[in-house]
Amino acid sequence: MSEGAIAWMLISTALVLLMTPALGFFYGGLVRSKNVLNTLMMSFAAVAVVGLVWAIVGYSLAFTPGWPIIGDLSYALLRGVDLGAQGQIPHVLFMCFQGTFAIITAALISGALVERMRFGPYLVFLAVWAILIYAPVAHWVWGGGWLADLGALDFAGGTVVHVNAGMAAAVAALVLGQRRDYGRQAILPHHIPFTLLGAALLWLGWFGFNAGSALAANESAALAFANTMLAPMATALVWMILDFVRTGKATAVGVATAIVVGLVAITPAAGFVAPLSAIALGALAAFPSYFALVWRVRTRLDDSLDVLAAHGVGGLTGAILTGVFAQESWNGVTDGLLFGNPMQVVVQAVAVLAVAAYTAVGTFVILRVIALFAALRVSDLAERTGLDVSEHGEQAYTSGEGAVLLLPTARQAERATRAEAKVERVGGSA
Repeated sequence: MSEGAIAWMLISTALVLLMTPALGFFYGGLVRSKNVLNTLMMSFAAVAVVGLVWAIVGYSLAFTPGWPIIGDLSYALLRGVDLGAQGQIPHVLFMCFQGTFAIITAALISGALVERMRFGPYLVFLAVWAILIYAPVAHWVWGGGWLADLGALDFAGGTVVHVNAGMAAAVAALVLGQRRDYGRQAILPHHIPFTLLGAALLWLGWFGFNAGSALAANESAALAFANTMLAPMATALVWMILDFVRTGKATAVGVATAIVVGLVAITPAAGFVAPLSAIALGALAAFPSYFALVWRVRTRLDDSLDVLAAHGVGGLTGAILTGVFAQESWNGVTDGLLFGNPMQVVVQAVAVLAVAAYTAVGTFVILRVIALFAALRVSDLAERTGLDVSEHGEQAYTSGEGAVLLLPTARQAERATRAEAKVERVGGSA
């Protein structure tokens, strides 16, 4: 083992863990003030729920040899996950690093669920999704599964994390349905500086996300670090130009979104492409995500915080462009289309389509099964009041001491909703 590698991976693991609270602030600024605590809690809860599920069973399913589709239970309850070497670092540290990826992937989905999903069923969804969706997909690509055997390139999670989360978010938004105010009135961000802060902290954490995926303090980590710095710069610049051309203004929310899209897009390619290629990749990635976002707001899909456009489309774009820009002279692994290997694009496309299809079907089934036992959505009254009060009994912003007591609790909101439904049924029968 290497002391330098251990030091770098300790820092990287902490940086990636920071990304999930940062995501909470990024998302929290984009929702209405009555839902900001609930939105933050969705990210913080993912740390607890998915982190523990990962240690108990998820890591074993993802990273034991097992079969091409799924691992086995050899590492369940962390059996054998000790201070022995896993490459240049202790096995337990490798498990922790990979666990932070599982956490942020599940948390990303919350951007499509905000302002309307009950917190209890959300916690159940996190646990089940991490086991049945994330762990198998991670095994396919990073755990010696069938996509790894096929030669799919995914340095830090373009497919495993972002295509996976983006597709799950779109399906979850369809299953839950629209917010009651969607399409009827403007639903505006309540605190854009929160979103900018979240974007900045996400960018900081992403250096651990991408450069840490080298699993050592080496040349590959340095390449991934440089590309993680450069690609989002190009995406942000192109995004601002698109905003200027389309609306005459460059928005802060647009820049924050662009930074995330650039980070998403470079993630699968970070250790496989040259720095100039990373700039080109970042610039190109702005176009599909920008226009996917423009398209989405004209549809009935209430993907509240555009997880599909930013992460699903951004991850897809980055994964495909990895097959275009990969350069063996920089990565020591393989070339892409521009350097004489067009088949790499085909392999990348197969990986994206396989993950998207599996995630879409699996997420739909998980949510439908949970819905058999508990309502997924809050009541109409709770949605009007805000999920901060109905789900947590708190307010982010109060005008005076004890103001939260003036608003209904979750149980009171549910009783009021049942009463409203009863009145409507009586009136209808009359």
